[in-house]
Amino acid sequence: MNGRFARLRHLVNTNYGTHRGLVRYLLGQLEAVAGPAHRFRTIDTARISRLVFVCLGNINRSAFGHAVAQRHGLASTSFGLATTTGAPATPAARRVAGEMGYSLDEHRATAIADFQRTPGDLLLVMELRHAHRLIARGVPADAIALLGHWARPMHYHIHDPDTLSIEYFRSCFETIQAAVHGLAAELQAGDSPSAKA
Repeated sequence: MNGRFARLRHLVNTNYGTHRGLVRYLLGQLEAVAGPAHRFRTIDTARISRLVFVCLGNINRSAFGHAVAQRHGLASTSFGLATTTGAPATPAARRVAGEMGYSLDEHRATAIADFQRTPGDLLLVMELRHAHRLIARGVPADAIALLGHWARPMHYHIHDPDTLSIEYFRSCFETIQAAVHGLAAELQAGDSPSAKA
């Protein structure tokens, strides 16, 4: 029984970060099914001129999303909802990004107070609560999307890997990479200005 529980815990920690990450993932999936249709999941490609990746610290998830988008040639940037401008990506983020062929060595965080939103920005959040925080700051809902919508399988909650295992960092970054790949394909097919950077 203990071995089975340990395997289950390892599976949860590797794929969702923590049991709390699993719960938030399930709540996010439920919101996607039972919540308002298409909220934070529908975009108008013709109106998107820049992708803006958003998380809390801008030192793990959004930093990596930004790096993947740049590899696709997409106009992009990133910021954090609770960070200090100038903070570097974490050692774990740099390590896992490097394993996947990206570099976060030059990345420096941008705090929301130092970010200037422009018309045509699509703010890509990792969690529903990030979307709600942006709306509370006056960002229109149609300028916000859940990045995990473009992952396969879809992940409407991409849990923060900060201080968690390297295994979860890999799982998290693989989800983000898949989501950016999927979004990039949609933007390119839709002749989005963001894909002409």
